[in-house]
Amino acid sequence: MSAAACIPFLPPPMAEAAAPETAINDVVVAGAKFSCGDEDVAGGGMVRRPRAVARKLTCERRALGEGFALRRGIGRPELDSLDPFLSLDEFEFSPPAGFHDHPHRGFENVTYMLEGGFSYHDFSGHKGTINTGDVQWMTAGRGVVHAEMPGGHGVQRGINLWINLSSKDKMVEPRYQELASQDIPAAERDGVSVKVIAGEALGARSPLQTRTPALCLDVTMRPGARLRQPVPPGWSACAYVIDGEAVFGDDDGESDAAAAGAHTCVVFGYGDDGGADGVAARTTERAAARFLLVAARPHGEAVVKDGPFVMNTREEVEQARDDYRNRRNGFEMAAGWSSDHAATAAAH
Repeated sequence: MSAAACIPFLPPPMAEAAAPETAINDVVVAGAKFSCGDEDVAGGGMVRRPRAVARKLTCERRALGEGFALRRGIGRPELDSLDPFLSLDEFEFSPPAGFHDHPHRGFENVTYMLEGGFSYHDFSGHKGTINTGDVQWMTAGRGVVHAEMPGGHGVQRGINLWINLSSKDKMVEPRYQELASQDIPAAERDGVSVKVIAGEALGARSPLQTRTPALCLDVTMRPGARLRQPVPPGWSACAYVIDGEAVFGDDDGESDAAAAGAHTCVVFGYGDDGGADGVAARTTERAAARFLLVAARPHGEAVVKDGPFVMNTREEVEQARDDYRNRRNGFEMAAGWSSDHAATAAAH
């Protein structure tokens, strides 16, 4: 559900979905239970081997038609994906831009608003607007058809993520999970403030249930602050700097550290043996920073992306297109349906 959601590959519910097999915050790695909530230091804790920075990508602003622009971190030639992340965009959205009625299948779509609002309407009747600081975590699963429009006048800004679903979850019932800004768990310690969108940090835990075990944190650091956030070994992880400048990676001389300014995507390595267990960040005495830290357990499966459909094989993608055209197998409610946004556009 989001403006940028529909950009990664083409012009991104509400029934119940079962909880993931593995809890969001507890993951079994090499026979041991790893909890994202073990802490000790401003921000994280029990991080014995912080990850080094594998690469930094500057995210240039790119206009895509009138009223829409984005800065892409994941889903670009240099970083096509970061399993299970298919795309990461910071977007700007304003009238007359809009994403009219369109389908999706096979992934989860996250929209987190930084400024302004985003209105949506889907074929099951779910509609509304998420505003500054709100998040919507949509599991498209077997099929969603919806429309998305700016939620007000002027420029609306947000961050959008596409997260792939595993083959066993691609045909689950669609689901929306939404949290207003004031309902997103938050914590603060030693100059570090965190909004916990998914997962756990600083003792705060999000109520969101993600099909793919994931961590998603909006982190703000005052000058001179330090953070160590646990991330399970083997998970993919990156940070997108929204404002200011932060230094990522350990600063004890054992691994490289890298400074990153606004609109930079920082990708973390896994450690030489895949055993790095967290992310370290700090700010200098002269600069503050705000960044989105995301991590998730990879699927290690084949991915075929084609427009609004993300499946494991070309045959499955073609089946998704055929299902949508014929309004079946998850797209039945699209028959004869059009969004409020489509009706408004037709009236003008």
